Amino acid sequence: MGTVTVRNLTIGQGIPKICIPLVSPTRDGILEEARGILSLPYDLVEWRCDWYEDIFTKGTSQVLTDLREILGDSPILCTFRTKEEGGAREASREQYLDLLHQILSDGLADLIDLELFTLGDALGELIASAKSRGIKTIVSNHDFQHTPPKEEILRRFQMMRDAGADIAKVAAMPENSEDVLNLLYAAQEFSRNPENIPVIAMSMGSLGCVSRICGQAFGSSVTFGCAQKASAPGQFPARELKIIMTLLEEDS
Repeated sequence: MGTVTVRNLTIGQGIPKICIPLVSPTRDGILEEARGILSLPYDLVEWRCDWYEDIFTKGTSQVLTDLREILGDSPILCTFRTKEEGGAREASREQYLDLLHQILSDGLADLIDLELFTLGDALGELIASAKSRGIKTIVSNHDFQHTPPKEEILRRFQMMRDAGADIAKVAAMPENSEDVLNLLYAAQEFSRNPENIPVIAMSMGSLGCVSRICGQAFGSSVTFGCAQKASAPGQFPARELKIIMTLLEEDS
């Protein structure tokens, strides 16, 4: 697979990069979380702005400006996860689109998450807007009910690539160990093509937690580890995640 460079970080090269989500509901809490992760092993930070209680009244600009002051040159991913895909807050389609356009026009985030099926026909315009501003896109799909067959997961990765995404992400809830393997095998098959974009493949919950540490073997380029509160089921604390992945790298 190819690589994507964001600031000084190259995604798709070496062991999976650790992303720590910030999920506090208040501005002060978000900034406190950000200061707290400075002593942890991480490569990029995700602000889950769907957790922010003032997201539709105060927007994202001030918090992103404050986060940049705290995090320095660390890449910042800005994500509003819709309720339908596991997010914390209800939003109309108009609210979701307006928020994404605001994040892009402000130009304060390094990466933005765009939901493949939620956005539909609006996805192409948003990707083009991001590219014009030098913001990288993670086009994503989250299924908290089940895991699609391997062929369907591959199709979704391909849809994301063809839409112009910089990184493709699929996260799904497994019902059995075969579901976990199907997701990982889909990521492995897709990532074997050097012309394909980097992928993030996450199998959620306790059954899928192995997917968060074995990404390098199957081509998944980013894994999510928590500082305090997990943003998705099955996340490891970032410090333990780094230890495990380093040990696996040394033994490989």
